[in-house]
Amino acid sequence: MTTQHAGAGRSGPQSTSVTSESPFKPPLVKAVFRDVTPMHVSRSAAWAAASVTRTVLTEIVQGARAAAAAEDRRKLIPGDLLSAIDRNVELEVGTTWYDHSPTFRGLTGVVYDAEGVVVPSRGRGGSRRPSAVVGAHRFEAGVRKLLRSRGTAAVPAMVRDLDGIASVFLTDLARDAAMVVREGGVKRFGSVVQAMPDEPAPAPFPKDFLGALSARSGDGRTIGRDDILAATTMRLFGGLRQRALTEAREAAQNPSG
Repeated sequence: MTTQHAGAGRSGPQSTSVTSESPFKPPLVKAVFRDVTPMHVSRSAAWAAASVTRTVLTEIVQGARAAAAAEDRRKLIPGDLLSAIDRNVELEVGTTWYDHSPTFRGLTGVVYDAEGVVVPSRGRGGSRRPSAVVGAHRFEAGVRKLLRSRGTAAVPAMVRDLDGIASVFLTDLARDAAMVVREGGVKRFGSVVQAMPDEPAPAPFPKDFLGALSARSGDGRTIGRDDILAATTMRLFGGLRQRALTEAREAAQNPSG
C-alpha cells in the first residue's frame, strides 16, 4: 500500500557521495537475503545491494535534513521524514514499514475486507520466519553511521523509521533479485521510463542495457551483481534509480571504496 500525500512532488536531485564505504555490510545483506531465498549471493551482488540501500537511505536523510534546516534544527524528527517524501516521491520506498510505524499512521488509509469490516494494521508477531519488520533492528548501527557521515543525528523514533525502511527496502530488493534469477531475466518489467508530469522525461535506457535485463546469463542458483541491478530498475525510478545503478556498479567493482 502506498501513502497518498497531498502536494507530493520532487525537491530536485540530491547529491550522494560514493566515496565513503557503505554502512550496510555484505554479511548483513546476505543475512537479509537468507530470510528471502536459499540462493547463493555473490560478493559483488552483496556490495551492489549494500550500495543501493545506502543510496536510498542517503537520499532520504538529505531530504529530511533540508526539512530540518528550514526550521533551524540539526536533529532529525519523524516529521522531517514525511516532509522528505512529500517533496520527492522517488523516496517513497519500503512502504510495508508504513503500516507498522506511528509516523505514517493515518497516511496509509483504512483497509476494508470483503464484508466491509476495517482490517487492523498487522502486528509485529505471529510469524515463525523473521520478517523485514522484525529484523529492522539489525540496521540501527548502519543508520547511525550514515547519519554521522552526513553530519547530522536523529531522535530515536526517526532512527527506528530509517531502520524499518532500510530493512523492508532491502528485503524487497532481495525478492526482486531472486525473481530475476528464477525467471531468467526481467520478464515483468518493460522499458517504460517513469517521470514526474512537470519535468522532462529522462533519457531511456540503452537497448543493450534493456536486453541484458530481459535475458540473464549464469546459473539459476546464484544472485549476481547484474541481478541486483535488474531488481533496482524494478524497485526505483527517476533520478534516484539512475544514481543507485551508477553507485552500485562502482561499489561492486571497487568494494573497498
